[in-house]
Amino acid sequence: MKTDSHPKEYRPVVFRDTSNSEAFLTRSCVATKETTTWEDGKVYPLHLMGISSTSHPFFTGHQKFVDTAGRVDRYQQRLAKTQAMQATRATVKPKRK
Repeated sequence: MKTDSHPKEYRPVVFRDTSNSEAFLTRSCVATKETTTWEDGKVYPLHLMGISSTSHPFFTGHQKFVDTAGRVDRYQQRLAKTQAMQATRATVKPKRK
C-alpha cells in the first residue's frame, strides 16, 4: 500500500445546510475557518453548504420552482409575440406579381 496517500487533517466536522439549517457531524478533511458548538457541547469546525440531501429535490421529492430574474415571464412574452405574428401572417395573404 502507498504511504502518505490519506490526508493528515482528517477530523470531525459539522456540515450545515444553509437552505434549511439542517446539520450533521461527520469526519472530513475539508478546510474550514468557522467553528460551532455541537449537541454534545464540544466545538467543531463548521462547513456551510448551499444544498445537501436534506434539501435537494432528488432526495426530498419536492420540486421548488425558482424564477430567477423573470426568465419565465420573458419567455411567455416572447411566446405570445411569436404566436401573434404567426396569426397575423396566416390571415394576411401574400400579394403575387
